[in-house]
Amino acid sequence: MDSKEGREEGPDYSQILSTLHNALTQKNVEQARTNMKDFLATIDDPQTALLDLLESCNISKGKGNALANIIANETQKWLLEHPECQLSGLRLKKVQARVFHLVTEGQLLDYLISIYRLQEADRSFLLGPVTHLHLMGKYKEAAILSTRLNLQPDLDLEQMCTPLLLMERFNLVEAYVAGNTELQTKLLQMLDRWSLSRFNPRKLSREYKGLPLVKTDKLNPKTITKLAFRLLQLYKLDPAICSNIINQRHMGTLKYLMHKRFVEKTMTEENWSDHVQSIVVDNDWLQEQCIAQLFRYCDRQTAGCWALKFGIPKEKLPRDLADILQDFCIQEKLSEGEKNSDDSLQVRKNHFYQLPIPRSKVHFLQSHTALPLCRDIVLQDGQVVGVDMEWRPSFGGIGKPNVSLIQIAVKDEVFILDLLQGDFLQNGDEEEEKCPLLVRLIKELFSCPAVTKLGYGMHGDFQSLDATHTAFRGVELCNVIDLCEVHKQIQYCRGRVRTPGGPVDVLEDRLGEEGIRQPEKGLCLLVKDVLGKPLDKTEQLSNWDKRPLREDQIIYAAADAYCLLEVFETLLNSPEKFGLKPDFQKLQTKGKPKPQPKMERSPQKTPASPKQKLETRTDEARSNPSNKPLSPREFRVICDNMLQGLGRYLRCLGIDVLMLDNDDDHRRAAEIARQDGRVILTCGLPYQTLRSQIGEGRCFSVDCSEKARQQAIKVLKHFNVRVTLSDVFSRCQVCNCDKYMHISQEQMMSLMKLREHIEDSKGKENPQELQPASQSESSDGSQDLEWMKDLGLYLNLPSGAKVQLSSVPAGIVEKVSLFFCCSQCGKIFWEGSHFGRVVSQFKEVLEDQGESFYQSASQGL
Repeated sequence: MDSKEGREEGPDYSQILSTLHNALTQKNVEQARTNMKDFLATIDDPQTALLDLLESCNISKGKGNALANIIANETQKWLLEHPECQLSGLRLKKVQARVFHLVTEGQLLDYLISIYRLQEADRSFLLGPVTHLHLMGKYKEAAILSTRLNLQPDLDLEQMCTPLLLMERFNLVEAYVAGNTELQTKLLQMLDRWSLSRFNPRKLSREYKGLPLVKTDKLNPKTITKLAFRLLQLYKLDPAICSNIINQRHMGTLKYLMHKRFVEKTMTEENWSDHVQSIVVDNDWLQEQCIAQLFRYCDRQTAGCWALKFGIPKEKLPRDLADILQDFCIQEKLSEGEKNSDDSLQVRKNHFYQLPIPRSKVHFLQSHTALPLCRDIVLQDGQVVGVDMEWRPSFGGIGKPNVSLIQIAVKDEVFILDLLQGDFLQNGDEEEEKCPLLVRLIKELFSCPAVTKLGYGMHGDFQSLDATHTAFRGVELCNVIDLCEVHKQIQYCRGRVRTPGGPVDVLEDRLGEEGIRQPEKGLCLLVKDVLGKPLDKTEQLSNWDKRPLREDQIIYAAADAYCLLEVFETLLNSPEKFGLKPDFQKLQTKGKPKPQPKMERSPQKTPASPKQKLETRTDEARSNPSNKPLSPREFRVICDNMLQGLGRYLRCLGIDVLMLDNDDDHRRAAEIARQDGRVILTCGLPYQTLRSQIGEGRCFSVDCSEKARQQAIKVLKHFNVRVTLSDVFSRCQVCNCDKYMHISQEQMMSLMKLREHIEDSKGKENPQELQPASQSESSDGSQDLEWMKDLGLYLNLPSGAKVQLSSVPAGIVEKVSLFFCCSQCGKIFWEGSHFGRVVSQFKEVLEDQGESFYQSASQGL
């Protein structure tokens, strides 16, 4: 039966929509659902009625979300309960064609796809609407629809994803290629091509309808490289897919190694050589670049030696270098240079901390059969154990590196466990649980309350340990002391966060004649502060995966763990000497997890890990050890170039904010932070690098997925910054200056008249723009402008900037009694509705409801 008696004219949609709307207005959702069910029971074709209802409530314009959701939800339930009412065949195809203009708005998508069984429709039929959306410039909607209907294999990936990438809709791109290795590979290959310097995103954006011109600094090779590395790690694909990006990353590592070896001179020849060879192996382009860098940083003989080692043809070498290859004395000259460094090595021994135990007490273990003896010694009641780990430097590679060595130090002995060549990670047959013997030892050690465990910055150790073997995850921590936290207390008590250590000494004169002597940091600085001599970190960047290890590497690894014991003993004997409380060692792990800085959005929550349990204080206490509230004038920050919005909000609240320019390198933030004592606010991948350069307590990771206002609130709470009403707008949002000139309404009118007079005088022989106000006459000669001379305010400020009178609307002067002119940039402000909006946005962090800045300023404060 096509219709029922009495309903030939069709359902009355206006009546049911009015009924549903009234129910929702009264917040009676259950009544609305009941009304919709009653309506569905009176019609023959719910699927067609649903489209009519949605079109009637203007869902295509983005209105009526709650109403539309109830209508679609109840219709879906009704059709599941009454399958006989569902359309099929030609009738279904006809209503499917009407669905797409509703689906494209991104609302009710899942409901409509399910109700009209779009995934069962012919793929050629579905591709038409997707292609049409793309041609109309609705790239986001086209991507969402094709993803939900699994149409990606039938579409051109580059055509679909390019506009999304140009609009920085990376989340849609990731969803588009999710679960399809072929698409993921094509996406990374496209990013690899884009990473070349000749890529021009602005030119590419012109090829897509309705796409705004992309700023070149928004999608530059650096941004593309970071995205590609993140996707490689996320999808676990072969990095060889991105050969250009990998080469550029290796090139950056080469430059870093050259600087460490030949400028800072903080890397041994052996370590440097190991890393260089592993980077450029079998890559002709990198080998040529390496020779070019050597030619720049050191003598021609060294460059020639490496050119011979690589077997680079002479025609690909600089002419001067090709000629030097005929010299058969290269190796002899280099060896003589190495012999002359013996005196320097002796100086290093005199200057740096030396392992105080004999070499025979350093045990290098490679078999699980030696673990029982180690276990019996380190797990004795009352034992104090220093723990450290070594791994091969990744130089910004993908993923966390695997641990190569674990060093466990006790009084007068050090055990070095070789995880690469040893069999420590093999299962123990004598145990019912198939858990490696070393894993059981590590878990038992860190959970044992009778043994005190010492480490320094152990977050990174546990991250690498987790990556080495899954069995290490879930280590329970008890009686663990991270000396990095103790070091922060010492530094705070001494009134510094990080300063170069001590005056220049003999070692600096001997080793720094041609290079830059770097200040000590981290554990090296702690050892110097407590024991008087720093650690020698020249072996730190060793290739710890290469076997056999050199003797210098073994001694360094042992000293890295043993020094923890001596530092702790010295602090325990005289804590007051270092500004510590007598019970400082009781600040041990309580097992409370600490959320790690958010590197990327993830829909899943990860379980607490040992690195999270190591924190003994809250985030506020770590960044501000005394937990003392800070005023905005005491808190100074520098924002990276991805957080411009956050920086402007913080300036609104009176905080001294510097912001990197778009073309500034992130390392610039670390330099400024060290010089000015600022906190770095950054996001994404640069956080890990900057934190290692400036210290964890002075670098904060901001969640880019949040709006700038929410970011600002989190920063204020994290650092315990107390903002009052008088701080709001106390600093210029444009130039960061906190000095304002007060201009009354009458004075502003005079300035506006003077400006009009000067504009009328343009083109005359002696324009008056740069003359002092006292020598200038207004257009009608009725205003005495001597007050400008007293204020030091002309149309040009002493800073050289012009007073920005053009930004003041003509009608506003008669409504505002007091204006504020920034003494640095000339920007003019006045109290208006914007002040109220800012106060409303940040009311949860405002300290009091006292006078606003504008009110206090108007009283001459």
